[in-house]
Amino acid sequence: MPQNAGVADRLEEYRRKRDAERTPEPVPERAPARNRPSRGRARFVIQQHHARSLHWDLRLEHEGVLASWAVPRGLPREPGRNHLAVHTEDHPMEYLTFHGEIPAGEYGGGRMTVHDTGTYRAEKWRDDEVIVVLDGQRTTGRYVLFATGGKDWMVRRTDPAPQGWTSMPELVRPMHPTAAKRLPKDESEWGYELRWDGVRAMAYVSGGRLRLLSETDEEITGTYPWLREMAEVLAPTEAVLDGVLVRIDAAGRVKPPTGRGGPDAQFLVFDLLWLEGVTSTDVPYVQRRELLDGLALAGRHWQTPPWFPGVGADALRTARDQGLPGVVAKRLDSPYEPGGRSRRWLSIDTS
Repeated sequence: MPQNAGVADRLEEYRRKRDAERTPEPVPERAPARNRPSRGRARFVIQQHHARSLHWDLRLEHEGVLASWAVPRGLPREPGRNHLAVHTEDHPMEYLTFHGEIPAGEYGGGRMTVHDTGTYRAEKWRDDEVIVVLDGQRTTGRYVLFATGGKDWMVRRTDPAPQGWTSMPELVRPMHPTAAKRLPKDESEWGYELRWDGVRAMAYVSGGRLRLLSETDEEITGTYPWLREMAEVLAPTEAVLDGVLVRIDAAGRVKPPTGRGGPDAQFLVFDLLWLEGVTSTDVPYVQRRELLDGLALAGRHWQTPPWFPGVGADALRTARDQGLPGVVAKRLDSPYEPGGRSRRWLSIDTS
């Protein structure tokens, strides 16, 4: 990205990679006029690109074109994290608002949506280092992009994270219920979930990527590759989820999961422990369920099963009718106690 590059060839590589008759992308015929942003402000766009692999494209208005980087995990939201940023060809200014489906087989084929737009102030712009302060609708902060070799750059946030932000925990151990012989007497103060036979798993979703740990802290992401799509669908949302991996056959019978997946493979999510920089383990169970329901988790291989506030007998009857082993009763005011076994959660068998 040399500063003295000729204006006439700024989009040469961009045009060479695209056929205007085959892609909906803007392919201008003329070279852009070199311009300078007024008062040190310029525009930027961040696009979410579901191409061969999910990534985000950061594009900064600079000298009549959009200087561009592909960022596989998105911009880091807190300091101390470097994310890969692959420098790509300059894009035309029309890309500030471009969104659509690039046909399969074409360069960059896949769905592209606008994640954020805004303006930025450049503090430094060199061939190997760019420092900008972004002011967008969803993205704000001071970022440095720096070359590490070839087209590979890194991007790092250099100012503090947003107020109240907490880092995603590396490990949250699952909370367990205490066995009970009957439903609690104060039934209205509890919520009830069906109990599923399967593999308990904690899902860490960040930058469209999934890290899946078993209840014994074992890395099992590669064992269940069919669940990786959930992280891409959730992107750019980041969360820590608690759930169980199962298979549900055509007759509605629940069985242990398999790695190969299939249409009956499911991740049933029943708790939310961290969301977008906010820890929720100390939030009452009823509010965690409201936050979880707000994520609208519903995909080919994942869902949030229903819960039954205040109606334990109905939940137990439903479990019995579906051939499930029982229900888990959770006090509506219960926090999440990582790694603990608590009487605020009770496991009641159907038999």
